Amino acid sequence: MSRIAVVLVAGMLLPAAEVSERARKLHQDAFVFDGHVHVINRQLYDGSDIGQRLKGGQVDLPRARQGGVDAMLFSLFVPEEYYPQRLETTYTLRLLDLAHRQIAANSAHIAIAYSPADLARIRREGKIAAILDLEGGFDLDGGLGVLRMLHRLGLRSAQLPAHNWANRFADSCCAASRPAGGLNEHGRAVVREMNRQGMLINISHASDETVEQVLEISTAPVIATHHGMRALNDIPRNMPDHLIRKLAAKGGVIGFHIGNEFHNRKMFDWRTANAGKPFWDTSDVSSKPMTMDLIDKLVTPKFPMMGTDCPESLLFTPEEWIAVIERAISIAGEDHVALGSDFDGGPTPPRGIHDIADLPQLTQAMLNRGWPEARIRKFLGENLLRLWRNVVASGRR
Repeated sequence: MSRIAVVLVAGMLLPAAEVSERARKLHQDAFVFDGHVHVINRQLYDGSDIGQRLKGGQVDLPRARQGGVDAMLFSLFVPEEYYPQRLETTYTLRLLDLAHRQIAANSAHIAIAYSPADLARIRREGKIAAILDLEGGFDLDGGLGVLRMLHRLGLRSAQLPAHNWANRFADSCCAASRPAGGLNEHGRAVVREMNRQGMLINISHASDETVEQVLEISTAPVIATHHGMRALNDIPRNMPDHLIRKLAAKGGVIGFHIGNEFHNRKMFDWRTANAGKPFWDTSDVSSKPMTMDLIDKLVTPKFPMMGTDCPESLLFTPEEWIAVIERAISIAGEDHVALGSDFDGGPTPPRGIHDIADLPQLTQAMLNRGWPEARIRKFLGENLLRLWRNVVASGRR
């Protein structure tokens, strides 16, 4: 099917990429909160400004505005190359520093939200709210003092595992596990400290054992910011149905990754065959001693992280991607699903969607599939906002 494919909308045939007036108005009026957007890594390497419309990539503030984004988990990513040298904490601080500086430089359009009340104020001011989030390990040892200091610096969400790498307290889905599996005692202490601080605990990239144990011991709801369903593509980065049910029963939310790699098995197989390995494989990361400058030079060409250049015929349509969310709703309920696009984190989006400016196409696809407006609003942002409020309130008790 080509990009000029048509869909039936209210008895009329429209081009698949066209967004109706009803969809545009609904999207504009809705609270759009993307649970996982890579924003600052590119700027660290190429010196660009998030406030400028950039060439290539999938995210900048003008395109986020065009896409109707009101809030985002402003995700700072620690690449695996920095872990063997134990530079992960230094790298995290570099990203936080740059995030603060770039947001301050674009303060007419974006501001950091340290609390749900801040988010509400920022939205009233007509700006995008940035909730600082970390993808990857803040410290492979899980230092609680490091975690507390990062919270003081504005971090409000953090991934428990070290992306697709092994840390010393919480197993990743995609790295060798410790004999006991899941969390060790220190990992439990990290969960308790994040609960106390009112921080969002992100279980994306976690092993099944880690997810199960976090759900057992956390006193607050938990989020999987950019995830998928193993029932539709049996890969370790996706979550089995029984854990999705437990996540929802805990009051948590699963954010759905927009990449075809997660649910479109034909696309996943094509990409794996052409790359020679699955997308989470980090076996080529060097462990030989290297300076930060040298690692930076090696990593720079990876950014911005874009999707795979594949035959368009392999890609899901937006409606097919929305069908995945419907499958999740049948298991977890419509109060426990959200958008976690992973733009600029490497996704290959559905056909016709190229960057964050194209988010209104998802609203059109939901309408095409007969979603009521209340469900659309929940998915676009209300569920994530409720979750954050509940996590913060739980931390105050």
